[in-house]
Formats: sequence, structure tokens, C-alpha cells
Amino acid sequence: MLRVRCLRGGSRGAEAAHLIGAMLGRAVTGWVQRTFQSTLSAAAAHSQRAVEEEHVTEPVQQECPVCAYNEWDPLEEVIVGRAENAHVPPFTVEVKANTYESNWAFYQKYGGQSFPTDHLKKAVAEIEEMSNILRHEGVTVVRPEPIDWSMEYTTPDFKSSGMYAAMPRDILMVVGNEIIEAPMAWRARFFEYRAYRPLIKEYFRKGAKWTTAPKPTMSDELYDQDYPIRTVEDRHKLAASGKFVTTEHEPCFDAADFIRAGRDIFVQRSQVTNYMGIEWLRRHLAPDYNVHIISFKDPNPMHIDATFNIIGPGLVLSNPDRPCHQIDMFKKAGWTIVKPPAPLFPDDHPLWMSSKWLSMNVLMLDEKRVMVDSNESSIHKMFESLGIKPIKVSIRHANSLGGGFHCWTTDVRRRGTLQSYFH
Repeated sequence: MLRVRCLRGGSRGAEAAHLIGAMLGRAVTGWVQRTFQSTLSAAAAHSQRAVEEEHVTEPVQQECPVCAYNEWDPLEEVIVGRAENAHVPPFTVEVKANTYESNWAFYQKYGGQSFPTDHLKKAVAEIEEMSNILRHEGVTVVRPEPIDWSMEYTTPDFKSSGMYAAMPRDILMVVGNEIIEAPMAWRARFFEYRAYRPLIKEYFRKGAKWTTAPKPTMSDELYDQDYPIRTVEDRHKLAASGKFVTTEHEPCFDAADFIRAGRDIFVQRSQVTNYMGIEWLRRHLAPDYNVHIISFKDPNPMHIDATFNIIGPGLVLSNPDRPCHQIDMFKKAGWTIVKPPAPLFPDDHPLWMSSKWLSMNVLMLDEKRVMVDSNESSIHKMFESLGIKPIKVSIRHANSLGGGFHCWTTDVRRRGTLQSYFH
């Protein structure tokens, strides 16, 4: 409160009155100016928020750019991975459990380093050619960002270096108009999502749903540090008894352990996908989708699409070396089970992260076209007998990095509707 003392008498009283008036005038003027500036600032901030909110909530396009319900509807847009800068993962317990003893010396020598340079250059060229052929077939192709995977990083729970952004099928799953980022189990892949974020953000801005599953801490408790792997027989016994290198400490899964058939999605418990991860996705997708756990006679289960690859409505490729324990339920549902021929990979060709059965890891462009290895003449004949045209491409050097055509891609948009194919 401003207290005013009135002065009386002559010129001094007049001067005092003038001084007090000037002081009051300046106080009032300053208050008005500050109030006006504050009002302007608030209005500007409100205007900026309104612009931002309007940008975020702009009308969604009539057709969402992301939509896929199965593995065979006509393919319109696809993410193709990158081999550039790919690094061999450090030879940790989870990597050891997913690789065969014949390759352990390679990991011990190159872990944390680039894949062999000449081999990597050929892989890059093959994937570029594959992308060009997809475009020629009328498919829009997008690619993840190139990243320096040699950079070491430290979390409160572990240290590692990176790996690659070669296999989008492992990290991204599209179900309807939703992109789901998988909580993968390898420490070398902890930051792999960064290569795909620019693409995902753009799809989100255009109307797609975007979900990131709970990211695992990847602490030591997620892995059986004493996982006893020595021989193929050991692996068969461990898998048959339900023992894997990943524990149930926290949810984890690779998206490539799931395969879609409309309202029904099939998954295997594997070295990188645990029951907590499966249950998380089941609850997330319920009640619109049913998630079924199936299993195989497989000594080293990791990713379902070179074991059980659904290529059409009620039509599945089933690996004869890894029979499905629940195959009768597919037969009862009226499905056709096709056993692909033995792969033709030469024995001296390096496959550091997978088996020769990448021959059946194919990508359906629609029900009548399939992208398949140009060297696999036996499987060409099989597809032709099914009335499906093989689109032949060679990615033999890219195969060495751990995947076939299905692994190297994630289908963003297929032209189709949600249906049930499993009754």
C-alpha cells in the first residue's frame, strides 16, 4: 500500500503534491506497461500452442499409409534394411546361444568390429538390387537411416557396441494400422530403433498408430549366464525341455518370431522371445487378434520365418527338418502344408547368423508372386507348381548377415482387409 503524507503551506506544499503525482503516474504507467507486455506474451504463447496443437492434430488422411493384416495381400510399401556399417555383435552369452560352434571363432575374432569389408560391399550391392527389383514390381521402398554401429555405449546394466539395421522384420511389426517396436533381446541391438525413428515418426504424422513395447533393461538377470550349450544334441534337449538363454525376468521378443494370418498371429518361444513378451503382445492386441503359441523340433529356435512361413490364406511352408508339434490343428482347419525342398546353399558359403533354410525365407508380393533366391532352382519349381511366379533375386552375401527376403524387409502396407483364416 502506498502511504501519502499531506503537506501544507506555501510552495513546498505544491512541490510535494507535484512530486507525489509524478510518482503515482510513473507507478501506474509501469503497471500498465507490464500488464500489457504480459498479456502480449501470454497471447503469443497461446497462439504458438494453438499452432502446435493444430499441427499435431491435423486431419488424418483418408487412407492410412500403414496397414497390413497378413503376409500375402498385395504389397504396396516396404521397409528394406541396410547393410552399411554393419558390425559383428560382441560375443556375449545371448549371441553364443544363438550361433553354432563352427562360427564361434569368427565371433571371437570380429566381435565388435565390422563384418569383412569385401563381403559387406557385396551385401550392400545385393540389397540395392533387391530394392530396385521391388520398385520395378510396383512396390514403394523406404530405408532406415545409416548409423555408425561401432560406437560403444554404457547403460546402468551393461556395455556394448551396436550391430546393424539390416533386418527390420526383427524390430518392427505391423498389425493393421499400428507399428509396434519390439523389445529385442540382444544387447548389441539395444539402440537399433534409432535407425527407424525418422520413418516411424513420418508414418505417425500421417495417421499410423505407434507403439513401443516395454524396453528391457537387459540386465544379467535376463540371461541364463550358465546356459549349457556344447553340441546340437544339447541344444535339442534344452529346447525340448523349454530351457532357453533368455529368462522370464522381463518381457522381450523379436518381431520375427511372430507371423500373421489376419485375426490369428502365431508365435514361438525362442532364444530371443520369452513368455512374458508373448503375453504382453497378446494382451495388447486383444480382443481383435488371437495370439497362438506353437513349437517345433528345433535345436536353436530364433525367428519363425525360416521354419514356418505362411504364404497365402490357409497355405504354409513348413520346414521338414523342424516339424511343428501342433501341425494337426492346422490340418483340421483345412490348411495346406507344403514342405519345401532342401536348400542348395554351398557348404563353403559363410552363414554366420543363420542356417541354409533361408531358402524358404521368402517375401510374398501378392498371392501369385514371390521374391525368392535366384540360386534355389528346386524351390522355384515348387512355387511354380503352386501357381506362384518366382521373382528371382540373389542376396547370397546379404544372407550371411542373418536373413533372407522376409528378414530384410517389413511390409508397411498391403492392400487388403482384416479377415479370419483359422477356424
